[in-house]
Amino acid sequence: MTQIRHKPLVVLSGCSGGGKSTLILELARRGYTTFDEPGRAIVQEQLQTGGNTLPTTDPTGFAELCISRAISHFEDAPADQTSFCDRSIIDAVSFLDHHGMTPENSAERAHRYRYADDVFLTPPWPEIFTTDVERTHSFEDAVAEYERLVISYPQYGYRIHTIPKSPVAERADYILQVLKSR
Repeated sequence: MTQIRHKPLVVLSGCSGGGKSTLILELARRGYTTFDEPGRAIVQEQLQTGGNTLPTTDPTGFAELCISRAISHFEDAPADQTSFCDRSIIDAVSFLDHHGMTPENSAERAHRYRYADDVFLTPPWPEIFTTDVERTHSFEDAVAEYERLVISYPQYGYRIHTIPKSPVAERADYILQVLKSR
């Protein structure tokens, strides 16, 4: 299997409702190319079109759409600069594993599309966690997801960095400092 190692496409992942989207907006404001979370966009599209490829009704179809969208982000990332994505193929594969539905080629795609080695996780942060139309699961479900990701990313050879619970500008500074030190 040929591995595609793409530029430095840096993954921000972690606990749902942990501030990833706000952090992505801050990094975009600073001039970085960023990619929004595939899952949230897919849920929005499915709700708008009356579709049922949702995590609760069709977990496999939903995860496959997330993987496809993540591959598009991977391929669209500029080759000559650091970019950031909100979640990755690993998140979708971890989701499938949790549901006992991992298609045979999911792990292969996770190995084939190689992100930057340093992955940044937002920890569970109950003070900022909220639900909305797209995020209907509980905080406890979000924590369980986080705990799965803490296991999944190292299994695929990534180094995890836990983003501190601090104002968004400080969180962005932390990420950039870690990357600069590599």
